[in-house]
Amino acid sequence: MEEANRLKVLKLTDGDYLRVLENAVQFGLPVLLENVGEELDPSLEPLLLKQLFKNGHSLCIKLGDSVVEYNDAFRFYITTVLRNPHYLPETAVKVTLLNFMITQEGLSDQLLGVVVAQEMPELEEQRQQLVVSSAENKRRLKEIEDQILYVLSSSQGNILEDATAIQILSEAKVVSNEIQEKEVVAEQTQKEIDAARVGYKSCGAYNAILFFCIRDMAG
Repeated sequence: MEEANRLKVLKLTDGDYLRVLENAVQFGLPVLLENVGEELDPSLEPLLLKQLFKNGHSLCIKLGDSVVEYNDAFRFYITTVLRNPHYLPETAVKVTLLNFMITQEGLSDQLLGVVVAQEMPELEEQRQQLVVSSAENKRRLKEIEDQILYVLSSSQGNILEDATAIQILSEAKVVSNEIQEKEVVAEQTQKEIDAARVGYKSCGAYNAILFFCIRDMAG
């Protein structure tokens, strides 16, 4: 598909992969990054989020320590050889996931997302924002737990007499309560979103059945 466009094939283990990626971004060449695991290189974050900024009259992006001009013709593909990878929600929302070991149920759910994004884009956007915020809340709760454990283990003497420790624990409790309240609201919002998506569920199921029928007929 992209071979005629001078496709660049890379692996994270390549010593010059970031330099080749920078050139591809600048000159608008397609890139295929092969054999990634369940965690992506943090240096790819600006690219996946398309964190573009204006520099004079040009659109630019920062990759690693370099700032390069961004060409709109650039295309980025990522593959994995993992049979059943589990990507974190904050990773999943940055990319379009295609499962070539697809099942009817999985395809139905993917097509449901496509239909809802087309018919009710604000609903699908809200759902994706919930996924990201939920992952962020879990990360913050883990940080709070680690902070509390550190305070408890490092405090000398009676912790009730340690003003700094008391302040940190009090702040941690406030933040923890705020996150829990947000999670309750998020759960309710998710239920409302799921209820709205049910109306389009038959569309996803129908098209999934159609796909497998055509595939079986071709075989």
